[in-house]
Amino acid sequence: MSTTTSVKTVTGTATADHAAVTWQMWVPCLAMAACSWLSFFHRTILAALAPTILKETGLTAQQFASINAYFFVTYTLGNPLWGSILDYVGLRIGMLLGVAIWTAASVSHGWMTAFIGFAMARALLGIGEGVTFPGGVRTAVESLPANRRARAMALSFSGGTLGGVAAPLIIVPLALQYGWRTAFVISGAFGLAWLILWAAVSRPPFLPKTEQKTMKFSLPNLRERRVWALIFSYGLPAISAGPIVTLLAVYLSAPINSGGLGVTQRDLAYLLWMPALAWGIGYFFWGWIADRYAQDNKRPVGLFVILTLFALALGATGWTASIAITMAIMSWSTFIAGGFQMVALKAASYSFAREQAAMMTGIASGSFALVNYILLQTPLMGLGTLFNQHRYAEAWWIVALCPVLGTIVWLLLTKKEQ
Repeated sequence: MSTTTSVKTVTGTATADHAAVTWQMWVPCLAMAACSWLSFFHRTILAALAPTILKETGLTAQQFASINAYFFVTYTLGNPLWGSILDYVGLRIGMLLGVAIWTAASVSHGWMTAFIGFAMARALLGIGEGVTFPGGVRTAVESLPANRRARAMALSFSGGTLGGVAAPLIIVPLALQYGWRTAFVISGAFGLAWLILWAAVSRPPFLPKTEQKTMKFSLPNLRERRVWALIFSYGLPAISAGPIVTLLAVYLSAPINSGGLGVTQRDLAYLLWMPALAWGIGYFFWGWIADRYAQDNKRPVGLFVILTLFALALGATGWTASIAITMAIMSWSTFIAGGFQMVALKAASYSFAREQAAMMTGIASGSFALVNYILLQTPLMGLGTLFNQHRYAEAWWIVALCPVLGTIVWLLLTKKEQ
């Protein structure tokens, strides 16, 4: 064999080995994308079947909002708690435990008949699903270099939006054919499949044999400026995706004479996936923007201002009775919400150590859930109350203005970093 041939052979082998290693680096993030897919699939089932469940159980729109508020309040607590747990015990054990809890909670929805039962099932679901995004970011940090992490986080998060796409397309036809309770039983099979998948990939060569863990278990310190900066850059600006996923079906299916759009349960399956897909596209697009234009930028003011201006479009929802325009506005809003999430996490990553990645994401996702809870449950002007009174235009404007408040406070909190 000639020297030239030998060099080519060695070079080709090295290239193949490099490609194999690169692929292995992305496998855990793909598994976490499947995890977030499962998470949103489970949480979206109730919203997708809202008209049928409300009709059969006699629940009101306000009670339905309150049931979802229980999810958000436990999700608020679950995110930082799971973040600290994952940083302390590691990804493998923490993710198996969290997904097992929420799978059981999802299945239990199918046994419920009244408000208290749904509220308890939703609360347990929120506790378990709090592990999702802290696990996704922790996985990105453990498996990929810094210059790929925003895209890795986008991949891990994007599965959730695809779960929101899949849920109405899969669940609504099944519920119409076999009953809505069957849909929740089927969700358990998906959860079990993921647990088997994670047991297989949460080990070498996909993840390091030894993770970087914190030496002691600790919770977020609310006296730190960086914690509040993360809360206000993430919780309020990215909020529109929460109410859209939770309440859009109620708004679309409400009678036209009460301010809704009169969409049937069957037709909802062809509409509810659109904002979820736009949310996922937003992760990737803005994740790429953050990696390219916010690299080594602890305070990307320009990106926050642009996103805040774009977010105001949601307030125009009440000005149209067109289903097509409404869905375009909702999809645009979730696309922008995904941008806020990626840019906020990218900026915050410069303030938190690598071994605190899960806790950082727990703070962010927890703040998102807390704002959802406050919006749903606030007396007089809460979204649940406004929806029950068919004051939809006011409700959407409240959501549209949240990014303005969040961005202003974030600018003030981070001013000293200049």
